[in-house]
Amino acid sequence: MFITRSRARIPWPLLFLVLWGVAVAQDYDVPGTPGIHEGPPPPPPEIKKCNGIFLSYMFEGREKEYPHVKNATAQAWAFKATAAILNAGAQELKSWKMFVGFQHDELLVAAEGAIVVNGEGFPIRVGKNGTVLAGYPQADLKTAIETASDFGQMQVQVTLKGTQFGVAEKATPMPKSLKLVNEGYKCPAVTRKDKYMHVCCKKDPKFKNKKQKTKYTPRTYGDLHFTYDVLSAYENKYQAQVTIDNVHPLGRVDQWNLTWEWMRNEFIYDMRGAFTHRKDPSECIFGPQGQYYKDFDFSTVMNCQKKPVISDLPPELENDDKVGKLPYCCKDGLLLPITMNKTKARAIFQMEVFKLPPDLNRTAISPPQNWKITGRLNPNYECGPPVRVEPSEFPDPRGIESTGSAIASWQINCNMSRPKPKQNRCCVSYSAFYADGAIPCNTCACGCDDENPRCDRNAAALPVPPSSLLVPFSNRTEKTVAFAKINHEKLPRKLPCPDNCGVSINWHVDSDYKTGWTVRMTVFNWEEDAFVDWYSAVEMKRAFPGFEKSYSFNGSVMRGVKNTIFMQGLPGLNYLVGEVNGTHPGKDLPVPGKQQSVLSFSKKHIHGLKIAHGDGFPTKLYFNGEECALPKVLPKAAAPGLTPATAVSALLLAVVALLLLF
Repeated sequence: MFITRSRARIPWPLLFLVLWGVAVAQDYDVPGTPGIHEGPPPPPPEIKKCNGIFLSYMFEGREKEYPHVKNATAQAWAFKATAAILNAGAQELKSWKMFVGFQHDELLVAAEGAIVVNGEGFPIRVGKNGTVLAGYPQADLKTAIETASDFGQMQVQVTLKGTQFGVAEKATPMPKSLKLVNEGYKCPAVTRKDKYMHVCCKKDPKFKNKKQKTKYTPRTYGDLHFTYDVLSAYENKYQAQVTIDNVHPLGRVDQWNLTWEWMRNEFIYDMRGAFTHRKDPSECIFGPQGQYYKDFDFSTVMNCQKKPVISDLPPELENDDKVGKLPYCCKDGLLLPITMNKTKARAIFQMEVFKLPPDLNRTAISPPQNWKITGRLNPNYECGPPVRVEPSEFPDPRGIESTGSAIASWQINCNMSRPKPKQNRCCVSYSAFYADGAIPCNTCACGCDDENPRCDRNAAALPVPPSSLLVPFSNRTEKTVAFAKINHEKLPRKLPCPDNCGVSINWHVDSDYKTGWTVRMTVFNWEEDAFVDWYSAVEMKRAFPGFEKSYSFNGSVMRGVKNTIFMQGLPGLNYLVGEVNGTHPGKDLPVPGKQQSVLSFSKKHIHGLKIAHGDGFPTKLYFNGEECALPKVLPKAAAPGLTPATAVSALLLAVVALLLLF
């Protein structure tokens, strides 16, 4: 029991507990069960004034959690709250999404009546930046007009439970904001009173609604999207097809792993075009599946996990009679940008899914939630909930001029997000002909071991001689220390930690003359595995119009992506090998896989370019769709007061580095 309780008057939308029996399955054409209308409390004035979508949040209480500590900012509190959304407007709200601006380092452990968008299962860290809740199982909110004020179909209440930190004992921890995320709505500032806050979001008069030809939500397209099609349905099972489409001009996934969460105790009996990482029938045998299907042979079941992990098949199984022979399957998890290869930008697999009571009818089908796709090196995709769309159409397999359609279809949209600091998957180093030192990748650019006491994970990266960029980080210490002494730089007690990136790219300004300038770009693969069909994209805001040619890469100006140059390996050179041992493994250092090209630029029609002051360096750089971490400083020109010996040493280091790069 929570020790702190609200004594304020509970607002009508939260006091009005809807006592309808929520259908546990998604029945296509059956409307929501009517609510109870006998004697509801009178609505507060704010509801009567809202001709739109009414959102509210009620903080119900909290209690101190173990361990009890003296530091108030570190003390954990268990809290409980209720968020509600009510359609008080004249139009149905499809696939509602509500943003709750949590700000006390909250950790959600339950959200009954909704799912957390981009969540990967509870507990979910939502504090400081807030989170988006989406409707499940009730995703759509009808109007009072079309339901005769049936609040069971007009509103949803979400019971939230979690943990929060940094709150004084007598404070009331409320979210910073509350708003509707759906397109076409505008929300004013939230109104708060004690432990209750509310806001009325109304239609934006400037927003033009798309004409709907059907009762389903129109299809929208993110950077990457899934389509979940039901091809055939029976009483206790159905056949589903999952299609993955990569439509972003730079997005890519290598060796994709797809996971989702079954909400109705479903299990995968069989699969074609992909496989699950685990095949263990014990979760079915000892779970509700085994209690219902008592005589079922679960030894042949593909997967019984609530959150299965699914991967693509290798190319050699493409024509296998049992698991292959599906279009777009079996590419070993490779999804290229649609701008590179339309065929390799799509993947398809099919599966047979068994259901449990009370979903034993043909129309009771609920798609899995919490979709997530990851890969070896790829952008981070944030995926929304499944949205019911017009059934997909397919060509007739008999080859005649007609089409068939799926029984039902859902779409899941995913969008790329920028990597958070120290969570990149690749990094960039800078060097230049006018500087005696190179700027290596940022410290911990791709993450760091927090428990490593031998280096400083928060220190800035130290300038290094260009030649050190060719050797593994663990072998750079001696060169870094010697370079600091030559330049009379004071070294910190602890040297910075490594960047820990599997892929690094060196951007070297090679020349700067009156009519143009050149760059030498080198891609290093420090991992053991190779990258097939690799590519890179460079955004240069000031110097972009002057791009002329890439000599050893296939370089071109990207259409539809502003100020960006797209580069990939030439035919026969599109295979970036992994790190290998030196000629003499006991003596020589490991050698990274590398490819290099010179890029030439013209200064014609571009006035005032300052190459050394930033115009000669990228504003963004991508490798295989992943945005790489850029250095925080630029190479500095050699100091005019250098002694002749120092200048000669710097020149020799630069010459050696350039020779080694060939």
